[in-house]
Amino acid sequence: MDIDEKRLEYSKKGIEKVVRKGNYPAAITATMDRKEALRDADGVLITILQGGVNVWRSDIEIPKKYGVDICVGDTRGPAGVFRFLRTAPVMLDICRDIEQYCPHAVVLNYTNPMAMLCRYMQSESRINVTGLCHSVQGTAAMLARWIGADMEDIEYTCAGINHTAFYLKYLYRGQDAYPLIRKALKKDEIWNEEQVRNDMFINLGYYPTESSGHNSEYNAWFRKRPDLIEKYCTHGTGWNPGAYGYILDRYLNREDTWAREYEEWLENGEVQLERGKEYAANIFNAMFGDNQPFHFNGNLRNQGYISNVIQGAGVEIPVTASKDGIMPETVGEIPQHLAVMINTLAGCEELAVQGCIEGDCRKIFHSILFDPLTSAVLTMDEIRDMVQEMFDANKAYLSYFQSLTLE
Repeated sequence: MDIDEKRLEYSKKGIEKVVRKGNYPAAITATMDRKEALRDADGVLITILQGGVNVWRSDIEIPKKYGVDICVGDTRGPAGVFRFLRTAPVMLDICRDIEQYCPHAVVLNYTNPMAMLCRYMQSESRINVTGLCHSVQGTAAMLARWIGADMEDIEYTCAGINHTAFYLKYLYRGQDAYPLIRKALKKDEIWNEEQVRNDMFINLGYYPTESSGHNSEYNAWFRKRPDLIEKYCTHGTGWNPGAYGYILDRYLNREDTWAREYEEWLENGEVQLERGKEYAANIFNAMFGDNQPFHFNGNLRNQGYISNVIQGAGVEIPVTASKDGIMPETVGEIPQHLAVMINTLAGCEELAVQGCIEGDCRKIFHSILFDPLTSAVLTMDEIRDMVQEMFDANKAYLSYFQSLTLE
């Protein structure tokens, strides 16, 4: 289902190509009617972008005017918060339709900002929803590659919040693999692959999820001065070292090419039938397929799962999907210095979600006021001016607010 007829037709043709290649007994139905798509569904995937690239770019470009240099801007901080505020009402509309047309469906969210949207949906609706991000399994595989290990020999426990979780335990054949990782980091090619994350690991003692570029914008250490951006966020060799507006540029570059590229794939592209690294199929299979339990990291509200992180905030923790549902694992207390970092970010997210629910622009301002990177660069008055300009740029999407003027 899509609201864009052209993209919907392309999606349908792409899925039909996969079905033909695999000779699968599947029927594909495409519709622009969300209620029709949802009626009696067992599982629902949500992956949307509200407002398109042209409004999203203001999330990146307005902070840059004030000196806040953002790499991706889809998670938290000024860019992530306003992306959330635009998206939340649409997500709630989808939730209301799910409640009416498929109340027992398993709902998997792939839309960012992951933590704030999941926490919002889990408090404002009755649907069975969790959120998925590939950074946990992706980073685990990267670390295994660095030490020459097969993933079958790796065991880990990862917890925190989306895009800022840490491997509290990372074992290779039952033994702590962190000494092997520290040894691997002495190789220039490995150190340079993830400069920001490797520096965080050396200083914090636990390896973080998500790319260096993402991580550089969640804290005050790497992007507050041009010389630091040059040192930490420019010369890495991983997929996202930290360039300003990295994902925005990719979106803009594909605005005029995506349709042609997709048509070329439909005509001549190969179909790979091997299951990929995303988890949705495994989760659905566990819950309403052959019921083989599946372990992964999901996004849920913290109900004692991490004891020293804000209760009720969105956290990313180990869970198991089975015929009995999605069962969270209690992690307990995480190292205190990690809790300080995570609680700061989770606290900002909580303010943003509460501001959204209450239509209170002051809480949005306060959420961004305490964002680590923003507060490392700007004064209170500068942040206020920046947030007001972002409210003005997004006014067409924020009619549910009591006021869009910071008094």
